[in-house]
Amino acid sequence: MTTLIMLLQVSDASVHTGIEALQKIAFKLLFRLLIDLAAVSLLIVLVYFPRYKKRELNFTFFIFNLVIFFISFLLSKVDLSMGTAFGLFAVFSMLRYRTEEVSIKDMTYLFLVIAIGLISAVTKIKDAGDGYEYAFILMIQGVIIGLAILLESKFLFKKEGAKIILYEKIELVHPAKLEQLIEDLKLRTGLNVSRVSIVKINFLTDSAQIKVYYFED
Repeated sequence: MTTLIMLLQVSDASVHTGIEALQKIAFKLLFRLLIDLAAVSLLIVLVYFPRYKKRELNFTFFIFNLVIFFISFLLSKVDLSMGTAFGLFAVFSMLRYRTEEVSIKDMTYLFLVIAIGLISAVTKIKDAGDGYEYAFILMIQGVIIGLAILLESKFLFKKEGAKIILYEKIELVHPAKLEQLIEDLKLRTGLNVSRVSIVKINFLTDSAQIKVYYFED
């Protein structure tokens, strides 16, 4: 009888300990998730969308971020979690869409939302409390968003856009007439053309596809 009581007491203590551990993990998951979602939302709302106006990629950014966050957080509770998380990070960061062309800038922002999810999920500071860890995560996310805002602004670099146009004056598509070609493109498009590159020339129709680079106002 005494043995049974002792076993029941041990069992109750184990259950209580397990519940406390689950509560602690749930709290960490919730707090890190809130930091993660706040950082991604700021990146998309303040930096990406005002400049590129692409609502169709918002879903992709959030889903990639959340998948990376949850997988990395769960793996951080098992052995070799960091190596596995970085392996997943590398796999996801190399993904390419085959249904449509995705620009380098879009892929860069996809890389950023993946990085934010990974940082939010697995960042730890040895011998530091949860408060210090959360503050450190917030600081790192702030640096990422701040750098994105700075690099997308006009303070450091002139912003250069690009368009591909169909050009019919084939006689100007020649290295010796580059200046005339640029001046003609400026006059006809109204863009501040800085340089051009020839994509394709069609001598059957006397036309060319030209990629025009121009400085944005």
